[in-house]
Amino acid sequence: MAKAHLGTHIDIHGGGLDLQFPHHENEIAQSEACYHTPFANYWLHVGLLQLNHEKMAKSTGNFLTIKDALAKFPAEVIKLFFMSAHYRSPLNYTEDRLNEAHKGLARLYQTLKNFPSSEHELNPEWMARFDIAMNDDFNTSDALALMFELANEINRSGKIDLIASLQAMGDILGILQLDPLMFLQNNMGSEGLSEADILAFIEQRRIARINRDFATADNIRQELLAHGIELEDKPEGSSWRRVIC
Repeated sequence: MAKAHLGTHIDIHGGGLDLQFPHHENEIAQSEACYHTPFANYWLHVGLLQLNHEKMAKSTGNFLTIKDALAKFPAEVIKLFFMSAHYRSPLNYTEDRLNEAHKGLARLYQTLKNFPSSEHELNPEWMARFDIAMNDDFNTSDALALMFELANEINRSGKIDLIASLQAMGDILGILQLDPLMFLQNNMGSEGLSEADILAFIEQRRIARINRDFATADNIRQELLAHGIELEDKPEGSSWRRVIC
């Protein structure tokens, strides 16, 4: 199969840590004896995925399909969850862990929303630190930590020129690919208010503020917050995003 699709020599071969012996050793022996060339340049053996601190196994019913996960969480959230640990480390899948990943990704998207993309050059110092992390045996956990540090720096200093570097890091890891407002307003897996309901509340609040009925305006803000909707008032109007619990 490998020869049919990839040739007799491949660059990267992946698999679980439990497959190193005898499965992968047998692959090497068979392939190299047959074709007289190294089978793979790099072997990436990943830590095993657990579900609620127990080994995933169909035989015990303790398993989750990617389709099940995607029904509850955006794909980028699941990506960030997997990248939050080094690929060789075991990883425990729980909804609490996925919610934390969702919150973290929302913080990065909020930074992009607050400071729209610009045409600035990539910052060489930040990108060099990112490269060091990625070149350290594909250390995505350190790379993500650097992205959060960079987002904090942008929010603290207002240095919009750093946004290009944050977006470039996201491009490499396959996250931050959506429109920030679309991500922040996504109600995947939620039974909350619809967008039409939210916009109706915002319009009622706008009218109340025009009439200087600030008590009603505050009540509407609090009611929306109780439904997991946070408002942000700006001179051009009010925008909203869903609060991730």
